Amino acid sequence: MWNSIEGAFREELEALQSRRLRQTVERVYHLVPFYREKLDALGIKPRDIRSVKDLSRLPFTLKQDLRDHYPFGLFAVPMEQVIRIHSSSGTTGKPTVVGYTEHDLKVWNEVMARTMSMGNVGPGDVVHNAYGYGLFTGGLGFHYGGEAVGASVVPSSGGFTKRQLLLMKDFGATALCCTPSFALHLSEVAREEGYDLHNDFKLKAGFFGAEPASEGLRQALRDAWNIQYVEAYGLSEIIGPGVAATCPEGRLHVFEDHFIPEIIDPETGEVLSDGEEGELVITTVTKQALPLLRYRTKDITRLYREPCACGRTLVGMDSIKGRSDDMLIVNGVNVFPSQVEHVLTKVEGTTPNYVIVVDKKGVLDKLEVWVEMDESTFADGIGALETLKRRLETEMLNDLYINVRVKLVEPRTLERSMGKAKRIMDRRESESLERS
Repeated sequence: MWNSIEGAFREELEALQSRRLRQTVERVYHLVPFYREKLDALGIKPRDIRSVKDLSRLPFTLKQDLRDHYPFGLFAVPMEQVIRIHSSSGTTGKPTVVGYTEHDLKVWNEVMARTMSMGNVGPGDVVHNAYGYGLFTGGLGFHYGGEAVGASVVPSSGGFTKRQLLLMKDFGATALCCTPSFALHLSEVAREEGYDLHNDFKLKAGFFGAEPASEGLRQALRDAWNIQYVEAYGLSEIIGPGVAATCPEGRLHVFEDHFIPEIIDPETGEVLSDGEEGELVITTVTKQALPLLRYRTKDITRLYREPCACGRTLVGMDSIKGRSDDMLIVNGVNVFPSQVEHVLTKVEGTTPNYVIVVDKKGVLDKLEVWVEMDESTFADGIGALETLKRRLETEMLNDLYINVRVKLVEPRTLERSMGKAKRIMDRRESESLERS
């Protein structure tokens, strides 16, 4: 463990959380007008929040709140104390802007050092960082995390796949940091270029995040690169990567001395018990520039507190199943991209590269999955391809409880992404606009 707090007794951890929560509520009440108005409307004063048991009394914070107060309206410090600014891509509106004080960057480095230590990375290791640098938090998050544990960091950023492979091989990279979809793309190109993935590279761990990945895809990357798969979970609004990471036992641990997690019913806002699936809500208790109370992440998961063989007592979390706003409702059935991916990785003959296409046929929704065949399947006859197509459609029905039409496409037909993979093409909204 990087920090002894990761193995603290629950009573010690909750006492620390309660003290930090009280300080955070006091700060935002007096320094952020948005929160003062919210708390006053609920009749809550800072003195009313005494421990983590009072967390549910606090108001939620939404992503829209950050956009409504763009760019710096939710900051709790003057700009003289902000030494770094990041933001989201802003693909669905104004970007969400995040500020960092010197203290905030120290917290970020700390939780990223914990993340890197989950993969046993330290002095003598070479970290190949293929996350994008810039306003996106991934690149610099992993960069400084790698340096914090004493590793050598190669800031390769995204794109230039063949050059990435050359650097990974020649520099002797022992750790790879990128999105799961880009790691899969790297493995495909490496094979095409004639590399032996197990013998030409020295990788021992991969740090993957920024998009959901099914267990099938995770296992495919473990097998392809012969590595430990470390899932790194985070959000730019909270701090960036470093909110949670998977230990050597494969369990995601939330760094809850800095980020207090809850699970709520996404429809009602009701707090759910450990083990129940719902939307993850996070309260930051050590952030200075942008402290957030009960931030609704839209990510679907569950929490549990059973002991972990790694020795960490930090709360466990399931891998993100999907986002509540990415969930498709098809003829009344909830469908997550990760469910589709899970089916594809169970059936031989396909790759985990796919696109979900939703259309409208009359009053009914029609779901189609375009999936790439692997090279060997592509060479098979028409009869074998039809058998594969039928099997996939049967498996989809059994797992998703909905009829899905599968379209097999040639290898490397679907567009590759250097960042987060784009998995959904929902044509229903555009069709309804055309009819109106």
